[in-house]
Amino acid sequence: MTSAPTPDPATETPPAADGWAGLAENPVLARVWRGDYVESQHRGTWALVDVAGRVLEGAGDWQHPYFARSSLKSLQALPLLESGAAERFGFADEELALAVASHDGEACHTDRVAALLRRLGLGEEHLRCGPQAPGNADTRREMLRAGREPGALHNNCSGKHAGFLALALHLGVEPARYLDPESESQRLVRRAVREMAGLEEAELTAAVDGCSAPTFRMPLASLATAIARVANPDGLAPDRAAACRRITAAVAAFPELVAGTQGRLCTDLSRATAGRLFGKIGGEAVYVVGVRGADRGLAVKIDDGSLRGMHAVVLRLLERFDLLGAEEAAALESWRERGLRNWAGLDIGRVEVLA
Repeated sequence: MTSAPTPDPATETPPAADGWAGLAENPVLARVWRGDYVESQHRGTWALVDVAGRVLEGAGDWQHPYFARSSLKSLQALPLLESGAAERFGFADEELALAVASHDGEACHTDRVAALLRRLGLGEEHLRCGPQAPGNADTRREMLRAGREPGALHNNCSGKHAGFLALALHLGVEPARYLDPESESQRLVRRAVREMAGLEEAELTAAVDGCSAPTFRMPLASLATAIARVANPDGLAPDRAAACRRITAAVAAFPELVAGTQGRLCTDLSRATAGRLFGKIGGEAVYVVGVRGADRGLAVKIDDGSLRGMHAVVLRLLERFDLLGAEEAAALESWRERGLRNWAGLDIGRVEVLA
């Protein structure tokens, strides 16, 4: 495997005030063809690293900072375990899988989150993530037929928020302040994210995520390093290593809870590889994969935030670096680059992956 060149800070263009400088030069990772012509294209960057943070291969500016969004939920869940909150409140593996999930709002997700909240002495009204229509189409149709409005339980981050509430209660933080960046619980979350990514305090910037929780901005290579360490925690402190192993084992045991029962790459990656690949999507087309037992972490970001080519790019990279066996790749066939059909069922083009 060849080493990728490291950007030279002396020759790089200084970042613009909006943080977007240089991204137009990221390579095209996917193209959309209509007939014989390219109609659209998606630029982006990716990095494959080891647990030491060495970039083994990559494309684009992987040192540019991006918001990791939900791709770092496994990092945000570490204090839940390390503090003793998960043990105190009896978190089962299913509930840990939901704590790191971006779920589709199916009954298997919402019923478990509601039961966890009751065990904490709380209710849906304590969730500050806001209502969201379920990602699962069957669930949406069922709710529409029944005249039910979506609530905070259906929010794809409700499991994470239940975990945050448990951590806050354990530390004596008022439930109303569980998302406050200055609360003891969120300070622990920030520290865990920073340490796993190998960053100094000033290198980690934050904003508000779609679910109202703090979200963190970091170089893509640092995000890949963090997920490599979650999947390969032997070099971490014993408590943190144990927390990482518990999280990845929970997702391996209950892959449908980290995403959904239909059409979700996170679930399908875990199921096809028996949990060896720990994949997690983030908003605006961020994706990470930790390879358990292989000292590898992969992070991908599509510049325009489109998911159209992202999944196929991830699959292509996993195959390129021999991180999928033949049977595993066959089970993930539906995520490859594909043809495009219009509403009448006519073949009109294709998505081409260039990664």
